[in-house]
Amino acid sequence: MAKGVSRLLVVVVSWLPLVCAATGLHEDPRYLQPRDLFDLEWADAPALSPDGRQVIYQRQGYDILRDRRLSRLWLLDVDSGRQVPLGEDAAGSNATWSPDGSRVAWIARNGERAQIMVRWKDGGRQVALGWLPQPPSDLSWSPDGRRIAFTMAVEADTEPQIKLPSKPEGAEWAPQAKYIDRVGYRADGAGYTRPGYRHVFVIPADGGTPRQVSRGDFSHRSPVWDRDGRSLYVVSNQSPEWEYQPRESEIYRLDLASGAVAALTDRRGPDEQPVLSPDGRQLAYVGYDDERKGHQVTHLYLLDLQSGRSRALTADFDYPVADPQWDRNGRGLYFSYEREGRGHIAWIDAGGGRMQTLTDDFGGTSIGRPYTGGALSVAGDRVVYTRSSVDRPADLAVVQRGGRPRVLTDLNGDVLDYKQLGQVEDFWFKSSADGLDVQAWLVKPPQYREGQRYPLLLEIHGGPFAAYGPSFAAETQLYASAGYAVLYVNPRGSTGYGQAFADHIHHNYPGRDYDDLMSAVDTAIAQGVADPDQLYVTGGSGGGTLTAWIVGHTDRFKAAVVAKPVIDWTSFVLTADMYPYFTQYWFPGPPWEAFDHYWKRSPLAYVGNVTTPTMLITGEDDLRTPIPQTEQFYQALKLRRVDTAMLRIPGASHGIGARPTETLNQVLGTLGWMERYRSQPRGATPASGGNEAATP
Repeated sequence: MAKGVSRLLVVVVSWLPLVCAATGLHEDPRYLQPRDLFDLEWADAPALSPDGRQVIYQRQGYDILRDRRLSRLWLLDVDSGRQVPLGEDAAGSNATWSPDGSRVAWIARNGERAQIMVRWKDGGRQVALGWLPQPPSDLSWSPDGRRIAFTMAVEADTEPQIKLPSKPEGAEWAPQAKYIDRVGYRADGAGYTRPGYRHVFVIPADGGTPRQVSRGDFSHRSPVWDRDGRSLYVVSNQSPEWEYQPRESEIYRLDLASGAVAALTDRRGPDEQPVLSPDGRQLAYVGYDDERKGHQVTHLYLLDLQSGRSRALTADFDYPVADPQWDRNGRGLYFSYEREGRGHIAWIDAGGGRMQTLTDDFGGTSIGRPYTGGALSVAGDRVVYTRSSVDRPADLAVVQRGGRPRVLTDLNGDVLDYKQLGQVEDFWFKSSADGLDVQAWLVKPPQYREGQRYPLLLEIHGGPFAAYGPSFAAETQLYASAGYAVLYVNPRGSTGYGQAFADHIHHNYPGRDYDDLMSAVDTAIAQGVADPDQLYVTGGSGGGTLTAWIVGHTDRFKAAVVAKPVIDWTSFVLTADMYPYFTQYWFPGPPWEAFDHYWKRSPLAYVGNVTTPTMLITGEDDLRTPIPQTEQFYQALKLRRVDTAMLRIPGASHGIGARPTETLNQVLGTLGWMERYRSQPRGATPASGGNEAATP
């Protein structure tokens, strides 16, 4: 999306001789270059018109001048493939068609300001409904097309708890002290949050004043209109203990005239993603009965609105269900599910539960690493979705029951048609721990030659309840283009392999996934691809935790890069933003009730065994695995005289990727650390000397 050269580009490229001096491969234009990251684009959030003929989608990319992600809305004709920008200023998100397909609404943002835009399909006339005090979300048209419901944060009325005396005119006093008494007071990516709740509003589609229709000291999301336009179905947790119930939610009917709410579901566990059937008689939604496990398979339910009874359509299905959407006549629903690293789209009969899988290439929206996940939209019996492939970021594709998927876009042919990418191959192996079948992928260097062994980089996913799959990933391809064979694995606990597979790490992480990962490395060596004397390891978040665990349990890796890890579980759960969740779902209790449980699972407990040169990378604004976790491991390694460095990324939150240079800092910093040891025999001192940081 951003083509051209800037001062930023010059700075980034100037790193390359330092971080890749041993190979020079990132100077070969035949292979993916760090500079190419700025030119990649991917599709997301498709919105199919009611007649199924047109789709509006977010065309994502990077602004090289502002070092930011850039999202613009494009309009695509499904039959011809012709596409155009939605308008001259089409930056935005959450595109939503009116019921008759004559208009589309979306959310436009300018810095911290946001407004709802409405555009007429015929003629291109558009109107802004006015700047709102907070960014809106969850746009939903009324059945008659005259109103739009949305959710927006409403700040709570608070009185300052400390009232200082009046300051003299012209005085320069310190900022007001922050008084905090809430359970949730900060969030990764948002920082310290102001007291308030997310409420439902309704605004005339032709412009006017938004009216708040929900009340109370709790938040609402996902509004869905009833057919008569008099009420909305919303997701909320209105328990007095909602702050301590991170996974609890119910579906409510919200009366627009009175603001009265009535709960339609009632169980321990989440009920969410409601969608109303075409005849207005049933509400489909997803959820599960909460057993306080780190991961549970999400099922699809149908609620009969007249009787109030719910039934599970996928009770015997062992893969997590998401994104339910009704077909044309209300006889069945389309949905996505994850299985063995691949995203699938399926249709299920609303009556008898008969299921049909339409495609297994759903996903592709994770640009950095090969995580599963995507977006889809349904109109009638046509499904437009983001398509995952090993050689492209997400494109759009369309599929119908009984038909074959058809790709609609080629957003990266201008860049990647001229690049040799690493070939991605999957394999299964048995874990040395207990013979468990585990899946992995190996990305061979683009210059791979049969019979030659290559340095192996084990790259470990986070979560830990998440999954990698056969998707294009800029980071793994950049590692491969630098001459590494990149190994990634879905060890026990990964999602998409059934509930029992995930349960292996319930109250037991990290643990035997160490054996899964080592068995994968042994398999790559046995295949003749990996050089057993040139092994390296890295991972982020849960993968960073496992990397720190690995270097405390083996010295077979020449170098390691631990990104945004948990090092000490006790200090982690008492400083992370999601602490009510972690203490209830990942452990049998808080640290003072189960201290031994926390300590034996902490990489810090094994730091006395570490001899592997280990670099740490974390965003300075990370509130999910706060940077003191990184500092603890760094300082412990320094005390032990282990070669170590710390790369702190200013302004970055947990994801490290909101800005493209954040991603490049992590990738090039990792390569720079590995290159210090790549040509050195085991135990040798790097030529650059001592414990100097490998900052490019």
